[in-house]
Amino acid sequence: MSNNTITLAHYYTEPEVQAMADFVGDSLDLSLAAQSAQADRIVFAGVRFMAETAKLLNPNAKVILPDAGSTCSLVTQTDMTALREWREKYSDHVHVAYINSSVEHKALADWIVTSRNVVEVVSSLYAKGEKVIFSPDYNMGAWLNAQFGFDMPLWSAVCEVHDKFTEKQVDDALNAGWTDGKKYLLAHPESPLPVLQRADLVGSTSQMLEWVREYPGQVATIYVATESGLLFNMQQLRSDLNIQQLPLYKGCQCNSCPYMKRNSVDAVRAAQAGLGVEINIDQSLMQRALEPIERMLEYNKQSLKKVAVA
Repeated sequence: MSNNTITLAHYYTEPEVQAMADFVGDSLDLSLAAQSAQADRIVFAGVRFMAETAKLLNPNAKVILPDAGSTCSLVTQTDMTALREWREKYSDHVHVAYINSSVEHKALADWIVTSRNVVEVVSSLYAKGEKVIFSPDYNMGAWLNAQFGFDMPLWSAVCEVHDKFTEKQVDDALNAGWTDGKKYLLAHPESPLPVLQRADLVGSTSQMLEWVREYPGQVATIYVATESGLLFNMQQLRSDLNIQQLPLYKGCQCNSCPYMKRNSVDAVRAAQAGLGVEINIDQSLMQRALEPIERMLEYNKQSLKKVAVA
């Protein structure tokens, strides 16, 4: 592979693909890695909106998506005409959009957030007396409203993987036969509200990994309500813990994101050779979509500075 090519991979890709990457992370980590990459070519083993974000943050690099079909249900469930009308209806509100959105969607936002920083960003806006609308993930917005007393109008799209977790599955898992140690539930905020309200931790993929890494005991069963790929990373960190995905009904592969899994070893290898889908974005659209992302990254930078001073 050329020294001028860097490969980024999300935690939800297969372990073999992660092994091919120069950097593996969640959405925020990958955005920062794309921004700082000193490379002529960025191969993005993820989904299209992630590759678009990489192009926005590193416009001089050639950004390659290994498979054209790597999209996201949060994108496909969002009709852009309807979104523009919804945005106009709440024109006096600050529009906070989750990073799991198309570049056209981001261009209609005031802020972009990830699952790692969404609580801080929305809380800071409410502290300033702002009115906020949230898109596209309905489940994440519903949890924010319920957990923190926000009153944000919400867009109605969902992640087709996380939305399949149910409170009954939580009950079945936590009330199952005796096991050694305690039982915990970790959940991504894209999961439905009844699941999130039962969780010991609601957090991003990196926050869930950190929880597992720092768990002080050596005997526990940890159920995880997120995409199946993250369990590999958790088990690599703590092989002493019994880490399981929150069970879905048998015979279903819907706990795995079909779009992430399109990043096969062969497809990534071809992208590293310059094949695949090159991401190109109109200059005017690029600038409008970049502004809310830069606002988020600057907020993140200032937050890190405050932590360092403290």
